[in-house]
Amino acid sequence: MLIGILQTGQSPDILRAEAGDYPDMFARLLANHGLTFRTYHVEAMEFPADVQECEGWLITGSRHGAYEDHPFIKPLEALIREIIAAGVPLVGICFGHQIIAQAMGGTVEKFPGGWAVGAQDYDFGGETVTLNAWHQDQVTRRPEGAEVVGCNAFCENAALVYGDRAFTVQAHPEFPDSFVEGLMNTRGKGVVPDPLMEAARTRLGQPNQSAAIADRIAEFFLKPRS
Repeated sequence: MLIGILQTGQSPDILRAEAGDYPDMFARLLANHGLTFRTYHVEAMEFPADVQECEGWLITGSRHGAYEDHPFIKPLEALIREIIAAGVPLVGICFGHQIIAQAMGGTVEKFPGGWAVGAQDYDFGGETVTLNAWHQDQVTRRPEGAEVVGCNAFCENAALVYGDRAFTVQAHPEFPDSFVEGLMNTRGKGVVPDPLMEAARTRLGQPNQSAAIADRIAEFFLKPRS
């Protein structure tokens, strides 16, 4: 199954040589699931000509806010609505989670409660799922028809499903601990409060459920649709 990765940001230059860019991280996360990948750098205004060019679509994270005025935002929102209307499966991660909600009528804001950084525990239908996170923005009002399938006290809309059309997650299952640590050492300094980063460092190296979310993403892409 061919998945089009809609790249909306880039990993920091200083980390890219070792960790790769965001599409590389998703290719590693979803390896051995019967998926192949093609990247469209939509942040640089590289968009697919047709939603049927790929059999599924995945929107990456970004340092941009979904509510900010960047040239790629409005065309991406239009593409999201077209993908969903066509019934082509769509997955969004972090910024991808947010821009899909915004495109479908929800609200994304800079959360007054601050940042989520590093390992976070979420309730997925009674199961505790630990994933790395890196965000201040959140979906504060979900769109009509979106169902919450993952949450915690800090992030009410941490994972959403839109029927069999879209599955979105606020956290970063594609981020290994080494990359989160790299972000803390580069983008985090002077931006994320030091106590949050210190708390995140204490959980580096602990088990998480990224592989389980990878399985869920792959199952979502591959499940039969009428």
